[in-house]
Amino acid sequence: MSTPVRRCSAIVVLFSVLALLGVGVTPAAAEVVHPRQDWLRASTAGLFLHWGMRTAPGYTSCSAWENAITAGGWSPDYWITEAQKLHAHYLVLASFHSRLGYGKAWPSKVPGSCATKRDFVRELLDAAGKRDMKVIMYMTDDPQWHQEGRPSGSWLDSAAYSRYKGRNVDITTRDGFGEYSYDSIVEVAQRYPDLAGFWIDNDNAYWERNGLYERVRKERPHFLLSNNNEDTPIMDTISNEQKTGMSPDYDYPQAVYTAAPRLIEACFKLPSTGPWWYNGSDSAVDHQLTIGRYVTNLGSDVKALMAETAMVNGKFPAKQAAFNNFLKSYFDRIRESIHGVHGGGYGHGGLKPGFWNDGAHGVTTVAKDNPDRHYIHTLTRPSGSTLRLRDNGYRVLKVTNLRTGAPVKFSQANGSLTLTGVTDWDQYDTVFRVDTGGRTGVHPAGSVTVTASASATGHGPALLNDGNPGTYWDSDKTTPVSLRFDLGARKPVRYLALNQREDSVSYARSATEQSARIKDYRVYVSDDGANWGSPVASGQLPSHRGVSFVDIPQTTARHVRLEVVSTWAAASDGKRHKQLRIDEAWLGSAHVS
Repeated sequence: MSTPVRRCSAIVVLFSVLALLGVGVTPAAAEVVHPRQDWLRASTAGLFLHWGMRTAPGYTSCSAWENAITAGGWSPDYWITEAQKLHAHYLVLASFHSRLGYGKAWPSKVPGSCATKRDFVRELLDAAGKRDMKVIMYMTDDPQWHQEGRPSGSWLDSAAYSRYKGRNVDITTRDGFGEYSYDSIVEVAQRYPDLAGFWIDNDNAYWERNGLYERVRKERPHFLLSNNNEDTPIMDTISNEQKTGMSPDYDYPQAVYTAAPRLIEACFKLPSTGPWWYNGSDSAVDHQLTIGRYVTNLGSDVKALMAETAMVNGKFPAKQAAFNNFLKSYFDRIRESIHGVHGGGYGHGGLKPGFWNDGAHGVTTVAKDNPDRHYIHTLTRPSGSTLRLRDNGYRVLKVTNLRTGAPVKFSQANGSLTLTGVTDWDQYDTVFRVDTGGRTGVHPAGSVTVTASASATGHGPALLNDGNPGTYWDSDKTTPVSLRFDLGARKPVRYLALNQREDSVSYARSATEQSARIKDYRVYVSDDGANWGSPVASGQLPSHRGVSFVDIPQTTARHVRLEVVSTWAAASDGKRHKQLRIDEAWLGSAHVS
């Protein structure tokens, strides 16, 4: 990664020779969910490695860098072992990096920047393949740093590339470098068909003009496309880089602005300050920040791509190596709560995540193989010995402290699960396993008809209870706006639940990046759908991620109307001002007791 504002792209490609000939292609369509994504959807995390010529102590030639690597005893198995300690499932290797000297860790036949004779990429892929680890290659699009760190001259050799092409190409310009990097991507893809992908840092107009992404789909439709900080429809994945400013600071997903089922990745440094690559220092890893980021990403179905600073010989500085050893043991003890799970409180059911009682905060997860088994990850403990969160209609049978195996006392009332007498809080993540008997007291979707006072084309209110959280109702930027729920007959009503679309940050990150969630609301009930009377509930929903609940005094009615008076985004955010999108909405007949 070059600078905090750069966007990163993960692209998996395999081109034929025709790719270089500029043969026309048909524009590719977006596929939000596709089998080619399955391996990444099943992953928890990845390890990002910036490993180039300018990694301290720094070299000016690939031969000197290669000799230092070999003399230092580099082994690909070391990286794979360290990634597995982090419970990661893939590696991203950055050697062809704009600020690391554009060095290629493979014997490249495309001249323009230096390359090693030893095939480090092949060795890494072979080792990874034996241990069920995926490898993604980072490739840059950017020539602007071609002189950085040199006393004179450039890391890029336009003359050599021009001879290779048979015409003059200045690869220190953006367009010339686009052509050079295009050829380099083709070469890597042809040499290494077992790569899982490419991490391409930023985009380039040359690629767009020459149908790079469309050719990926044409030549290898089962390969991934991804990019960072910009949700481009053709891509499979969007990555979000080193977001800050959240409260609590570890809750990285508060700054995510893309909704599932889109594949979402968060990339961040384990030494939270300093460059993405090794600079000669043994920087500390903030355990609470890193573990919090990892777990909150997990609880939001976001993949955590963690950057560690590999030295020239591939080894990590002592403090990062020690953290890896710690995390292996730490996560091994709660493995069932972080592998094979969905984030809870979104499109897969689950207990409500986020801000709980007495200062507590955390996320929940749901077992993929058993939707009635849940986990509560308490990252910030409450001030006392009691933890309380919304139960989302699940009848709880048993609660266990996952680390100790000890049973935990609990009760349910008024829509909440309360754990009491908890004294053995873990310093980073206290995990409770919650076994349930399923959900109860929820009116079946098929028994409720939903209408709206306004809707955007193609996003009508029927999508709120169609059983598919990937579809949504859109208010067409209209407020006030109302949703009306018709139960078909007078039935008991106790609460309204909403999964608002997670396509905006959940706090005012900037004047133009704000939350598109419900702020002020009123709820009415009626027997005939004409006479509504006074609101039975009103107030303000907090701008938080995950399922939201509006409690209604126990009543019996046929019609329920939610009136959204306002949303959180200010007029300065022209995209999200008055925008309201809701994935799912349902009515509860009674709380679990």
